[in-house]
Amino acid sequence: MKYKLENEYLSLTFDTLGATITSIKDTLGNEYLWQGDETYWKGQAPVLFPICGSIRNNQAKTIDGDIVKMPRHGLVRHLEFECEHQEDNYILFSLYTNHDLYESYPFKFKLMIQYILKGKEIVVKYLIENYGDKRMPFFIGAHPALNCPLFENETYEDYYLEFEKEETLTIPTPIKQSGLIDFDKRFEFMQNQRFISLSYQLFFVDSLILDQIQSRNVKLKSKKSNYQVEVSFEDFKYLVLWTSANHGPFIAIEPWNGLSTGLDESDIFDEKRNIQYVEPNHTNVYSYSINIISAK
Repeated sequence: MKYKLENEYLSLTFDTLGATITSIKDTLGNEYLWQGDETYWKGQAPVLFPICGSIRNNQAKTIDGDIVKMPRHGLVRHLEFECEHQEDNYILFSLYTNHDLYESYPFKFKLMIQYILKGKEIVVKYLIENYGDKRMPFFIGAHPALNCPLFENETYEDYYLEFEKEETLTIPTPIKQSGLIDFDKRFEFMQNQRFISLSYQLFFVDSLILDQIQSRNVKLKSKKSNYQVEVSFEDFKYLVLWTSANHGPFIAIEPWNGLSTGLDESDIFDEKRNIQYVEPNHTNVYSYSINIISAK
C-alpha cells in the first residue's frame, strides 16, 4: 500500500512493502530518488536488517548456538509492514517476528521505521525492539539511491561528493562472487581530501566500503547545477557507496553499522565487526537523514 507525506518543499511517497521510501520530489517535479529499473537495479532504498551485506554461505551461528540463515542484506526488504501511525509530518511502519522469520533469525523483535519530514530534511529512524528473553545480535543499514545525474544536460562525471571532514582512507576489497570482504587487501581511496569526483571507474571492483571514515555527513553536488543533497549518518559507523556495474544513472549512499563477513572472520555472528545488541525488553534507535538542500 502507498502512503504520502508533503510540505511546501517536498513530496514523499512510501510503500508498505519493505517500509521503503519510493519518491522524493520537489515542487518543480524534480525526482531525487532513483526510481528502480531492472536494466540497472530494480531497488530504490531498501532497509537492511538484521544484516548488512552478506554472511558466508548465507548462514552463521550465534555464540549461544542459534543458527541464522539469511540472504544478502537480510530478511525484511521484501516483506509487508503495517502502517502503524501517520500524521502531517511523519509516518511509522512496523513489522513483528513471525514463524518464517523466526526460522531464519530465532529472535523475537519488532522493527519500526519512522520517516519525519522537516522542511527539506527527511529524518529516518530505525527502532529495534527486543521482546524476547535473550540478547539479540544484529546489524541495520540504509541503502538509498539518488538519481545521478538529475538533469538531462548533465553526466555522471559532472557530480562529486563533498565530505564533512578531510579524509585519508584506505578501503578493503569486496569479493563480488561471494559478497564477502577481504580486509587485508586494501587500496588508497582518499589522501587528505574532502572531495571525490564521481566516475564509473571508481566502482570497477564493486562497492566502495568506507570503514575508516571520520565524516558524519556527505553531500552529493553537481558542477553544472545547484543540485545538493546531504546525507547525515551520526549513528552509523560505516558508509558504503555503490552504483551498478553497467553504469547505472544513480549513486547509493548507504549508512551501515555492520559489514559483510570478512575473510578473516569466523562464522560466529556475535564476532562480526561492530556487532550491535539490543537487550531483552529494550529498544535501540538509529537515525540518519537526507537533506534536499537544492529543493525549491
